[in-house]
Amino acid sequence: MEKTVERFFSIELKSKANLKNVTLTNNGPENVLLEGTIGMLQRADFADNEILEVVGDKGVLRINMCQDDISKNQQGKEEVKE
Repeated sequence: MEKTVERFFSIELKSKANLKNVTLTNNGPENVLLEGTIGMLQRADFADNEILEVVGDKGVLRINMCQDDISKNQQGKEEVKE
């Protein structure tokens, strides 16, 4: 039996200057923290080989990252372990 799991996200920026667009008013400190859920995972794949797109039933998370970036990162971790 498959366990039902919602996918949550957390994005922390060191400065509001790194935030492109937000519709919330934030009068707090310089740091920005966004948290939420995209719900149940429906699919995760690469759009145009340049955007990692994680789709849930409550939203979509997109990151400009290609599959080669992930492969390079994994290779680097393996080299450090050796």
